[in-house]
Amino acid sequence: MRIFFLVLLLVAGILILVLIIGTIFALVRSPDANALFKLGKARTEQLSPPDIPYSDVRIFSGLGRLRIPLSNSSVMILTIAFPYQADDIAFTEELAVKIGDFKNIATDYFSSLDEYQITYLDEEAAKREILKLYNSNLRLGQIEALYFSDMMIIDASN
Repeated sequence: MRIFFLVLLLVAGILILVLIIGTIFALVRSPDANALFKLGKARTEQLSPPDIPYSDVRIFSGLGRLRIPLSNSSVMILTIAFPYQADDIAFTEELAVKIGDFKNIATDYFSSLDEYQITYLDEEAAKREILKLYNSNLRLGQIEALYFSDMMIIDASN
Protein backbone atom coordinates (compact mmCIF):
# COMPACT_ATOMS: atom_id res chain seq x y z
CA MET A 1 0.00 0.00 0.00
CA ARG A 2 2.86 2.32 0.83
CA ILE A 3 4.50 1.72 -2.59
CA PHE A 4 1.21 2.57 -4.32
CA PHE A 5 1.03 5.82 -2.34
CA LEU A 6 4.63 6.73 -3.22
CA VAL A 7 4.07 6.02 -6.95
CA LEU A 8 0.90 8.11 -6.89
CA LEU A 9 2.74 10.93 -5.14
CA LEU A 10 5.58 10.72 -7.69
CA VAL A 11 3.14 10.90 -10.64
CA ALA A 12 1.36 13.90 -9.08
CA GLY A 13 4.71 15.60 -8.51
CA ILE A 14 5.77 15.06 -12.13
CA LEU A 15 2.45 16.48 -13.39
CA ILE A 16 2.80 19.56 -11.17
CA LEU A 17 6.38 20.06 -12.36
CA VAL A 18 5.31 19.81 -16.04
CA LEU A 19 2.53 22.35 -15.44
CA ILE A 20 4.92 24.80 -13.74
CA ILE A 21 7.53 24.48 -16.52
CA GLY A 22 4.84 24.90 -19.20
CA THR A 23 3.43 27.99 -17.50
CA ILE A 24 6.84 29.62 -17.18
CA PHE A 25 7.64 28.79 -20.81
CA ALA A 26 4.30 30.30 -21.97
CA LEU A 27 4.93 33.50 -20.02
CA VAL A 28 8.49 33.91 -21.36
CA ARG A 29 7.71 32.97 -24.97
CA SER A 30 6.98 35.70 -27.52
CA PRO A 31 3.25 36.04 -28.44
CA ASP A 32 4.02 36.01 -32.18
CA ALA A 33 6.25 32.90 -32.07
CA ASN A 34 5.51 29.97 -34.38
CA ALA A 35 3.87 26.82 -33.08
CA LEU A 36 6.21 24.29 -31.51
CA PHE A 37 4.42 21.36 -33.18
CA LYS A 38 1.22 20.69 -35.13
CA LEU A 39 -1.20 17.81 -34.83
CA GLY A 40 -2.91 16.88 -38.11
CA LYS A 41 -3.64 19.27 -40.95
CA ALA A 42 -4.89 22.79 -40.57
CA ARG A 43 -8.66 23.09 -40.98
CA THR A 44 -8.41 25.36 -44.02
CA GLU A 45 -6.24 22.78 -45.77
CA GLN A 46 -8.84 20.07 -45.21
CA LEU A 47 -11.84 22.15 -46.28
CA SER A 48 -10.38 24.17 -49.10
CA PRO A 49 -7.45 22.85 -51.12
CA PRO A 50 -5.71 25.60 -53.15
CA ASP A 51 -7.46 24.66 -56.39
CA ILE A 52 -10.98 24.46 -54.88
CA PRO A 53 -12.60 27.68 -53.61
CA TYR A 54 -14.00 27.67 -50.09
CA SER A 55 -17.79 27.52 -49.83
CA ASP A 56 -19.86 28.05 -46.71
CA VAL A 57 -22.26 25.09 -46.52
CA ARG A 58 -24.70 25.18 -43.61
CA ILE A 59 -27.67 23.10 -42.51
CA PHE A 60 -31.10 24.72 -42.77
CA SER A 61 -33.21 23.60 -39.81
CA GLY A 62 -35.71 26.45 -39.78
CA LEU A 63 -38.71 24.15 -40.13
CA GLY A 64 -38.34 23.04 -36.54
CA ARG A 65 -40.09 19.95 -35.20
CA LEU A 66 -43.24 19.19 -37.17
CA ARG A 67 -46.26 17.52 -35.57
CA ILE A 68 -48.18 15.99 -38.44
CA PRO A 69 -51.65 14.46 -37.95
CA LEU A 70 -51.89 11.20 -39.89
CA SER A 71 -54.89 9.56 -41.54
CA ASN A 72 -55.08 6.83 -38.87
CA SER A 73 -55.41 9.43 -36.05
CA SER A 74 -51.76 9.02 -35.06
CA VAL A 75 -49.28 11.89 -34.99
CA MET A 76 -45.89 11.94 -36.68
CA ILE A 77 -43.10 13.94 -35.06
CA LEU A 78 -40.49 14.88 -37.64
CA THR A 79 -37.62 17.30 -38.09
CA ILE A 80 -36.49 18.06 -41.66
CA ALA A 81 -33.17 19.73 -42.43
CA PHE A 82 -31.04 20.21 -45.54
CA PRO A 83 -27.69 21.70 -46.58
CA TYR A 84 -27.53 25.04 -48.41
CA GLN A 85 -24.89 27.52 -49.55
CA ALA A 86 -24.87 30.32 -46.98
CA ASP A 87 -22.98 32.63 -49.32
CA ASP A 88 -25.93 32.59 -51.76
CA ILE A 89 -27.84 35.40 -50.05
CA ALA A 90 -30.83 35.43 -52.43
CA PHE A 91 -31.41 31.67 -52.07
CA THR A 92 -31.00 31.88 -48.29
CA GLU A 93 -33.66 34.59 -48.15
CA GLU A 94 -35.97 32.54 -50.37
CA LEU A 95 -35.60 29.59 -48.00
CA ALA A 96 -36.55 31.78 -45.05
CA VAL A 97 -39.63 33.05 -46.88
CA LYS A 98 -40.72 29.51 -47.86
CA ILE A 99 -40.67 27.98 -44.35
CA GLY A 100 -44.48 27.95 -44.16
CA ASP A 101 -44.74 26.37 -47.62
CA PHE A 102 -42.18 23.70 -46.69
CA LYS A 103 -44.10 22.84 -43.51
CA ASN A 104 -47.35 22.58 -45.48
CA ILE A 105 -45.77 20.39 -48.17
CA ALA A 106 -44.42 17.93 -45.58
CA THR A 107 -47.68 17.94 -43.61
CA ASP A 108 -49.80 17.38 -46.74
CA TYR A 109 -47.50 14.59 -47.94
CA PHE A 110 -47.47 12.57 -44.73
CA SER A 111 -51.10 13.18 -43.77
CA SER A 112 -52.24 11.91 -47.19
CA LEU A 113 -50.63 8.48 -46.65
CA ASP A 114 -52.92 5.60 -45.79
CA GLU A 115 -52.33 3.36 -42.77
CA TYR A 116 -50.39 0.73 -44.76
CA GLN A 117 -48.04 3.37 -46.24
CA ILE A 118 -47.48 4.84 -42.79
CA THR A 119 -46.77 1.43 -41.26
CA TYR A 120 -44.29 0.46 -44.00
CA LEU A 121 -42.94 3.94 -44.73
CA ASP A 122 -40.06 4.01 -47.20
CA GLU A 123 -38.06 6.91 -45.79
CA GLU A 124 -35.86 7.32 -48.87
CA ALA A 125 -38.88 7.45 -51.19
CA ALA A 126 -40.52 10.00 -48.88
CA LYS A 127 -37.34 12.12 -48.94
CA ARG A 128 -37.19 11.99 -52.74
CA GLU A 129 -40.85 13.00 -53.11
CA ILE A 130 -40.67 15.84 -50.59
CA LEU A 131 -37.38 17.03 -52.12
CA LYS A 132 -39.05 17.12 -55.55
CA LEU A 133 -41.98 19.10 -54.12
CA TYR A 134 -39.68 21.52 -52.28
CA ASN A 135 -37.55 22.15 -55.38
CA SER A 136 -40.62 22.72 -57.56
CA ASN A 137 -41.55 25.50 -55.11
CA LEU A 138 -38.14 27.21 -55.34
CA ARG A 139 -37.01 29.70 -58.01
CA LEU A 140 -33.53 30.88 -56.98
CA GLY A 141 -31.81 27.56 -56.25
CA GLN A 142 -32.28 23.89 -55.54
CA ILE A 143 -32.00 21.72 -52.45
CA GLU A 144 -29.66 18.76 -52.99
CA ALA A 145 -30.57 16.46 -50.07
CA LEU A 146 -33.00 16.16 -47.15
CA TYR A 147 -32.29 14.84 -43.67
CA PHE A 148 -35.03 13.45 -41.42
CA SER A 149 -34.42 13.31 -37.69
CA ASP A 150 -36.62 12.86 -34.63
CA MET A 151 -38.90 10.76 -36.83
CA MET A 152 -41.46 8.95 -34.68
CA ILE A 153 -45.11 8.06 -34.84
CA ILE A 154 -47.26 8.38 -31.75
CA ASP A 155 -50.06 5.87 -32.03
CA ALA A 156 -53.41 7.35 -30.98
CA SER A 157 -55.20 3.99 -30.74
CA ASN A 158 -53.73 3.20 -27.30
